[in-house]
Amino acid sequence: MAIKNIDKLIADINQNKMEKKLGIAEVFGSNVFNDAVMKKMLPKATYAELKKVQAGETTLTLEVANVVAGAMKDWAISRGASHYTHWFQPLTGKTAEKHDSFLSPQADGSAIAEFSGKQLIQGEPDASSFPSGGIRATFEARGYTAWDCTSPAFLKEDAAGDVTFCIPTAFCSYTGEALDKKTPLLRSMEAVSKQAVRVLNALGEKNVKRVTSTVGPEQEYFLIDKKYFDARIDLVSTGRTLFGAASPKGQELEDQYFGAIKDRISKFMKDLDIELWKMGISAKTKHNEVAPAQYEMAPIFSTTNIAADHNQLVMETMQKVALRNGLVCLLYEKPFAGVNGSGKHNNWSLATDMGMNLLEPGHTPHANEIFLTFLSAVLTAVDTHADKLRAGAANPGNDLRLGANEAPPAIISVFLGSFLSQLLDNLTKGKATQSKGQQFLKIGVDTLPALPLDNTDRNRTSPFAFTGNKFEFRMVPSSASIAGPNCVLNTIVAEALDGIAGRLEKSKDVNKEVAAIVKETWTKHSKVVFNGNNYSEEWIKEAEKRGLPNIHSSIEAYAAMNNKDAVRLFEKYNVLSKRELHSRYEVYLEQYVKHINIEARAAILMAKTQYVPAVIQYTGELAEVISKLKEIRSDSSVQESLLAQVSELLKSAQEKLIALEENSAKASGISNIEKKAASYRDTVFPSQVELRKDIDALEQLLPCDLWPVPTYADMLFNF
Repeated sequence: MAIKNIDKLIADINQNKMEKKLGIAEVFGSNVFNDAVMKKMLPKATYAELKKVQAGETTLTLEVANVVAGAMKDWAISRGASHYTHWFQPLTGKTAEKHDSFLSPQADGSAIAEFSGKQLIQGEPDASSFPSGGIRATFEARGYTAWDCTSPAFLKEDAAGDVTFCIPTAFCSYTGEALDKKTPLLRSMEAVSKQAVRVLNALGEKNVKRVTSTVGPEQEYFLIDKKYFDARIDLVSTGRTLFGAASPKGQELEDQYFGAIKDRISKFMKDLDIELWKMGISAKTKHNEVAPAQYEMAPIFSTTNIAADHNQLVMETMQKVALRNGLVCLLYEKPFAGVNGSGKHNNWSLATDMGMNLLEPGHTPHANEIFLTFLSAVLTAVDTHADKLRAGAANPGNDLRLGANEAPPAIISVFLGSFLSQLLDNLTKGKATQSKGQQFLKIGVDTLPALPLDNTDRNRTSPFAFTGNKFEFRMVPSSASIAGPNCVLNTIVAEALDGIAGRLEKSKDVNKEVAAIVKETWTKHSKVVFNGNNYSEEWIKEAEKRGLPNIHSSIEAYAAMNNKDAVRLFEKYNVLSKRELHSRYEVYLEQYVKHINIEARAAILMAKTQYVPAVIQYTGELAEVISKLKEIRSDSSVQESLLAQVSELLKSAQEKLIALEENSAKASGISNIEKKAASYRDTVFPSQVELRKDIDALEQLLPCDLWPVPTYADMLFNF
């Protein structure tokens, strides 16, 4: 062994010892310019002024920014960073970054490290190549990034050891419109805070100055071996399998969920935890999910803005760490047909600056005016704007997942549980209502403890379920930013709270008015509450009777954000202007078209260059065998039957391949984006599905060694 390799081995051993010595508490947040670091590195006056800026009590001055920037630079360089970036979230749904060095050349040929307040506050990335929905033309390149001081800056490390200092920022056009996910989210947080404070002040909570929406987004994902991923054009191009016959074993034995984690996956999860903890992301829970090769990570909740930033980092880090372990992380909503897909469980609530969770019912919810008022606001918001909430969870992958008997249907409904539903019903009817207080579950074994019992059971089939002290929006796509759905949720709840605040502020008897609000809400909006099985056919029929929208496709869903009511709502609360709202409609339709087009092209390529040649080779071999058997006058009926079966499927597949090509060509030639998207949905996608039927049938007839791509059995069970 060479000396340099021995030195590296010793260094690696020492590094491992150091990590074990530090422990998880010391690792957590070690790459974050967090409050503790700021308190230590900033002058007291600057720190105090920055805290006021973060609380929205004052505006940031260049003087303060200069001091903060200097401290950031010193800290980042001490941690090994040579570059910084304004880290932002364009309408691609991904993140973007342009790296600039801290080095500043001097006249004498030397260089010094510099970072000014101006560089911290504002950046100028090229805005022309990001989707804008018509807000920016290609020749209009200027865009701005603005420091979001409410989300802490952090360091990102890559596999090569390069360290970059990342500054979370908003991204807007030269003309001031939002070109990103963060800006509308921050505006929606302001809107819901303002209206919630009004309600609380009217209810006597005069000390509350700010209310923050909080989220804990659980993240589902798949892991497969990289060698299988690399051998599949569809996975590489689209993130999902466009073809694939079902494996002999799927998830029917229910042995994957919460099962023992395989060593290779456990190693990935450990590496992932460490990387996330370094960036201050509170990865708390990890486990096997229902489908084979499917897993979940859940963090502790944080403010919605930070939670959205962190979830973007979670997805990015999952993919990076997977590659380091010879795996590929699939975030697509439905990467494999026939087994459960992936989503995010968006656990949303509201909390005051005094630490009060406004959706905490307590042990006497019937007498908890704050809880009943805010619960009423949420029910009103969800029932009134179900179409907009559905739009916030729309993307092509979710079209395959929703309603597939594993995820909520496309119908928005609310699960409250029998206890709260009965409580609200009694209050509405004027019946005497009393809470039971803390209940305990006795299991029947003396050595086992009595368990504190929640007010409600959980309903995994509900798209919007109350789960004790928060609402779990289970419809959010696994690959999408959570900024969009939470922006919608904050805004619609802000409107409901606005209406309630107006009534309370005018009322001479607040307690009586709260009772009236609760009664009116339940009378008018209880139709959105459903505590049963959302997967059942009966519920789909019942929802139609109740007048609840059932929006099947993303294209229909996007339209809910492009009408007069949406413009009125989002403009009223200064979340999105009419132009910003329409731009997103255009962007999402374009993304839908491009997504389905890429899938169609990948399907055509695989059929032409992999599947059809493999089948032709097999039929040739069969024909040769049949010919030889006939020469020796041996029975060839089995081979002839098989050849006829395979040939028939091959002919059918070829006809469907031609139809897919023709439909794709027609759709791509349509200029109107709405008609174009509809054509891809109604003709191109169904053509692709039809082609898949024949290819999947052929997979079950051809010898394994002739099949040109890894099978579901290979990908889902071999690690």
